[in-house]
Formats: sequence, structure tokens, C-alpha cells
Amino acid sequence: MINSGDTAFMLLATALVMLMTPGLALFYGGMVRTKNVLSTILQSFVCLGVVTLIWVLYGYSLAFGPDRMGLIGNFDWAFLSGVGLAPGPYAPSIPHLLFSAFQLMFAIITPALITGAFAERIKFSAFLLFLVLWTSLVYLPVCHWVWGGGWLGKIGALDFAGGTVIHINSGAAALVAALIIGKRKGWGHDSFMPHHLPMVVLGGGILWFGWFGFNAGSALSAGPTAVTAFVTTHISAAIAALSWMVAEWLYNGKPTVLGAVSGAVAGLVAVTPAAGFVSPVSSVIIGLVAGVLCYFAIMMKTRLGYDDALDVVAVHGIGGFWGALATGIFASKAVNPDGANGLLFGNPAQFLIQLAGALAVIVFSVVLTAVILKVVDKTVGLRVTEEEEVQGLDLSQHSEVGYTS
Repeated sequence: MINSGDTAFMLLATALVMLMTPGLALFYGGMVRTKNVLSTILQSFVCLGVVTLIWVLYGYSLAFGPDRMGLIGNFDWAFLSGVGLAPGPYAPSIPHLLFSAFQLMFAIITPALITGAFAERIKFSAFLLFLVLWTSLVYLPVCHWVWGGGWLGKIGALDFAGGTVIHINSGAAALVAALIIGKRKGWGHDSFMPHHLPMVVLGGGILWFGWFGFNAGSALSAGPTAVTAFVTTHISAAIAALSWMVAEWLYNGKPTVLGAVSGAVAGLVAVTPAAGFVSPVSSVIIGLVAGVLCYFAIMMKTRLGYDDALDVVAVHGIGGFWGALATGIFASKAVNPDGANGLLFGNPAQFLIQLAGALAVIVFSVVLTAVILKVVDKTVGLRVTEEEEVQGLDLSQHSEVGYTS
């Protein structure tokens, strides 16, 4: 039976998650150089259009439709056929169509996250083709595995709001993209400082705000689990912002605005799979570790020699991986009876399940992303020319500039 309170709550949560993609556009846009701000923003913003079309045509059906051998859904709900205002199988107190819309917003932001890895050097036509192929061939199956009745859900893997589906998945893809597309011209000796830190803070603040819909909304009802997820989300972000800032202060001698904001995002990423399964005290530990871990992961980037322009691998890949494991450590049925106990509560098997699920998604995403990028390169080409890269993608790809004076 439709519950008006749950429906109102989920409408708001869906809108909050939608806002995260423009927030990500600002977050990423402020971190690139002036000549690439618009191209970077558009790569996130265009996901709202392209992924929505995929979702309506076949995406929702393949991600959440009736299961086929634990691997993918079928086409029963293609064109949203049968997805109406009555409750669906996943959320009994809200319209099926609203559940689909909520999940759409997750599908939109996931490939947008990857764009940070190849910012300032990919052709826009190449990105559009990559976006269609990656969403169809990587995101939809992984989403089904975890949330749509697939094999990871069946073995008991916990992912409350997308640590595996979204962050590990996009982080693994980002690493492959950074390696295959290659370094930006001048990387390693030229300056690549963020051009607009206030824009980064604004985008980060919007992400933090939207993340309440992301995590609390994943309870799918306005009840105690949503409250738990809301509180643990905020605590982890706040603690991670502090732990990143302190780690940076001790290591480099000064704290930075970019570090504090990046730490908050790392904390949000890490708590996402655990948000509705762990206590507020556990979320303190999750955020504390996430801030330090993701900061030092960024420090390793230079030593390892790959150009992940906006640190998607360190924040989303490493942060998401820690979050998946932390769920297997701190999850408690006393917090959420529909979840499972983790390692600290007498169930070491849950930790192993979380590890297996995370590794499976990494392998799948790495292999498929590599194949997709090779196909895109052979068809339309991945990179802009050296002359276009020097000129900047705003002009070379879009004939626009972000600033006129």
C-alpha cells in the first residue's frame, strides 16, 4: 500500500541525488585549469540526458528487471512498461515509478565520477560513446548483481547505497581510463593547480547536502533506518574532513581548503555502503580511516606515475574499497535487522563476502572498461590533438570560454 510520507520522503531524496551531479560538475570544474572548466562541467551535466534516455529505453529493465542467472535483468520493463504508480517489488510503500527514478539518479552520477580521471584531454565525441557503452555494459550488470536480485545480493554482500555499485565500480574504471588515455601534456613538470577553489567548495558542499538523499534515501522509507543512514553519513564526512586535514598538516606542514573538502567527500564515499548498517560510533572510525587513507593514496599517485587528474581512484576507488570492507567489520543486526553482523559482531564470513564482492566488481570493471576504451579509440579516437589540448577543451571542443575577462 502506498504510504504518502514515504513517497514524499523519496521524492525529496530523489531530487537531492539529482542535485549531486551538477554539484559534482562544480566540484570537478573548479579543480581543472581555466581553459577546461566548461568541458569538465559538461561531461558531468550531459550524463543527466544520456543516462536518462538509456534508463527509460532499457537500463532500468536490465538493472532491476526479473533476474536471468544472477547476471542481468530482462527486457520486461523496457520503455518503463509496467513501471507505474502501484508499488513495485523493491519498495512496497512507494510507487514503482518513483523507485525507478531514484535509482536513475545513481546511474547518472556513476559515469560522471569517472570523468575526473581523464579531465582536460578526452574528445567529447569519445566521451559520449564511452558513456553509452560503459553505462550499458558495466553499470547495469553490476547494479543488478548487488541490488536487482543478482548473484552478489544472493550471497549476502551488503551495499546500502552504492559503495560497490558506484564508487568501487567507477574508481576501477577511472584507473584504467587514466592509464589507457595517458597523461596530460606537461604532467609531472607543469603546474596543474585548481583554478577556482571557491567553486570546489561549493560543489563539495552540494555533494555533502545531496548525499543525505543518496544514503538516507536508500532506506526507501521515512523510518529509523533512514535516520541512522542520515546521521552516519554526516559523521563520517565530518570526521574524514578533519582526519585528511590533520594528515596533510602533519605531512606537508599546512592544511588546505582542497584537502578538507576532499576529505569530506572521501568520508561520504566510505560510509556509503555501510550507512544503514552501522552505528554512529562506527561511522567515526570509518571516516577517520577514510580521510587518512585517501590522502596517502593521492600521495602514491605521483610515485606510481599515472595521471588521474582529479583523484577519482584515490577518493572513490580506495575510499569505496575501504567502505566495503568496513561494512563487513562494523555491520550490526542490532542497528539493522535486515542486514548482517560483521566481523566485530561475531561473523567473520561477512568480511570475506564483502572482500569477494569488491574484488569481483574491480576485475569486471577493469576488463570491460579496457575493452570499451579500446573500441572507442578505434572508432572515434580517445584524445584531442596536442594542439587542441594546449588550446583547451572549452574552445577546441565547444567553442566557448568560461570567463571573458
